[in-house]
Amino acid sequence: MNMKKSIILFLICSCISLQVFSQQQFKALLFTKTAGYHHESINEGVTAVKALAERHNFGVEWHEDAKKFNNKFLAQFDVIIFLNTTEDILNDEQQNAFKAFIQSGKGFVGIHSASDTEYDWQWYTKLVGRMFHIHPAQQTAMLEVTDSNFPGMEIFPKRFMWTDEWYEFKKEEYSKNLKVLLTIDENTYNPNAQWGEKIGKGMGYHPISWYQDYDNGRSFYTALGHIPLIYSDPWFLHHIYGGIYWAATGKGIKK
Repeated sequence: MNMKKSIILFLICSCISLQVFSQQQFKALLFTKTAGYHHESINEGVTAVKALAERHNFGVEWHEDAKKFNNKFLAQFDVIIFLNTTEDILNDEQQNAFKAFIQSGKGFVGIHSASDTEYDWQWYTKLVGRMFHIHPAQQTAMLEVTDSNFPGMEIFPKRFMWTDEWYEFKKEEYSKNLKVLLTIDENTYNPNAQWGEKIGKGMGYHPISWYQDYDNGRSFYTALGHIPLIYSDPWFLHHIYGGIYWAATGKGIKK
């Protein structure tokens, strides 16, 4: 073999090796559009998800432009992450593209105020499972693990302390298929809140994170994630990566 052929063969092998080593597990769309309250923690959240993508070898694109919600653009992704989105952010055409994405067998991850989004879209409220009602002042409480057989939950003790903004959800459970991962012990914090005529007194049984199979796709939600510094907490990052991984791939639950 002459030198020229050897160089060509080397370059071909190098390109193949580069493609193999650079191949990513899956690709996520990170969406942070707000039409209401804009969380200070969004910037930290974007940085955290990008770091997770580097650590766990998956692709991520961050957008706030709802025009990206069309069938052609969404086809390249395996999971859509709503990070602290609020209120009405998609029009009818964009909603249909999102719905088709889930129905094609792909995944959704909702973080914190994803449950404060698209209240009037029934399909979405079922996708999330529960919708935000009110919250008291940020404070420390005890969380309890109800299911450790889910990606990201294996590192948590059965009961642990956490400080966050504790969402009380509307009484309606929009989906009956929710599998709860975390609950909050309402005896360990003050759940009382009042915003004008809207009153919160706690929920009794108070789920904070859950997942479900929904409309041929997968949905994971966590209410944690209000405070910016939470997005540098290793436990929280493991929690949300577990949800992203499962929603994107359907893997990680021991049967």
